[in-house]
Amino acid sequence: MVATSRRIEQVEETAAALEAKGRRTVRATSDVTSKASLEALLAKTLEKLGKVDILVNSAGAIKRVPTLEMEDSTWDSIIATNLTAPFLVSQAVLPAMIEKRRGKIIHISSLMSDLARPSVVPYTAAKGGVRQLTRGMAVELAPHNIQVNAIAPGYFATEMNRALLDDVEFDAWVRRRTPAGRWGRPDEIGGLAVFLASSAADYITGQNILIDGGMSVAL
Repeated sequence: MVATSRRIEQVEETAAALEAKGRRTVRATSDVTSKASLEALLAKTLEKLGKVDILVNSAGAIKRVPTLEMEDSTWDSIIATNLTAPFLVSQAVLPAMIEKRRGKIIHISSLMSDLARPSVVPYTAAKGGVRQLTRGMAVELAPHNIQVNAIAPGYFATEMNRALLDDVEFDAWVRRRTPAGRWGRPDEIGGLAVFLASSAADYITGQNILIDGGMSVAL
């Protein structure tokens, strides 16, 4: 498995967790918004592992700013990380997957691919794009026996949501609005990712699967 991030501490943390489970891990820093960086990452991956069977596009970024106060650079950065990067990384690994006639690509979408809230317009636009990227790639790649799906988390207790978790009023709203009555835990995403990466999901493609404690289906 390949553990990669722009920050070496994240790479080391992820690699250590994987190796504790007996997995052989390749450590690599990379910038998913840079083609040159991705080419270097792919070369190292193929050198160490020989192939790419499964890709999980999990990089994400958000900045909460009202639309009228949004700078162009903020829009560009959020779109690049959340939407362009999954396309670029997928593009990098696809030749090997197509040659092998097998592959799994899992994008991380969001509840915001279907719903919206104030101050996160670029993020909402990007995640809506990920949903459609998933569908388009799924249709194009199905003849090559490559399945492409997206996992769409709702409100999860992560560092990205730290400001919301610490906001007493917003925290209460999430718990009240979510039928499950709580925030999601990051480990609750892993099971779906494992399923989608397995042969049990060989006939599932193009899906944007919500994990949101029921928020998207409740009034």
